[in-house]
Amino acid sequence: MIKWLKESGRLDETAFMILLSLFCFFVSLFRRLYSGTWGFFFLNWNLFLAFVPWALTSLSFIRPRIQKSILGVLVFLVFWLLFFPNAPYIITDLFHLRVIKNMPVWYDTLMILSYAWTGLLFGFLSLWDIERILKQKLPQPLVTGLSTVLLFVGSFGIYMGRYLRWNTWDLFTRTSEVLTDIGDRFVNPFEHQTTWGVTLFMGSFLNILYWSFRLVKRRS
Repeated sequence: MIKWLKESGRLDETAFMILLSLFCFFVSLFRRLYSGTWGFFFLNWNLFLAFVPWALTSLSFIRPRIQKSILGVLVFLVFWLLFFPNAPYIITDLFHLRVIKNMPVWYDTLMILSYAWTGLLFGFLSLWDIERILKQKLPQPLVTGLSTVLLFVGSFGIYMGRYLRWNTWDLFTRTSEVLTDIGDRFVNPFEHQTTWGVTLFMGSFLNILYWSFRLVKRRS
């Protein structure tokens, strides 16, 4: 595995993301030991889900055969998109600060932000990988536009998870119900103002973060 990571140029990135994830885990473990409760321990599961899209794109570079056919790239992109909203989703776990109050609020705020930042990095790095894959097939301006759209699609997924409580697995186990909810929001958009408010504002926020991230990288 280390050999493959070195060959694909992902060893440093992988080591850094592992360290960030371990930091988050130990912060939540300290909370568990200090408070004697399991409050916010679910963040570890959410972080694992955020890890999945990055793991998928990393695999596509370790095993580049996945990128060779247009059909293969399309199937891979759809599968990646099903998991991508889990990466920025952790931002919305800040909502729980109003409910879970058995630790100082400053501690829980910083803990959630640590998880949220790590999740965002998993998401942004994976989206960057998607751009690299698409650039092999499409012109740069179109790839840039697609990245912007994908962040809004991811924001729609965040709404579906946070407010309607659907998760990625429900797309496979309760497909018709999920598609009905999605379809209704497109057929009757004015009856679902929260849906589109969250999607547009969260999508704009994620675009600001992502393109700031890219700007910093380009400057370096």
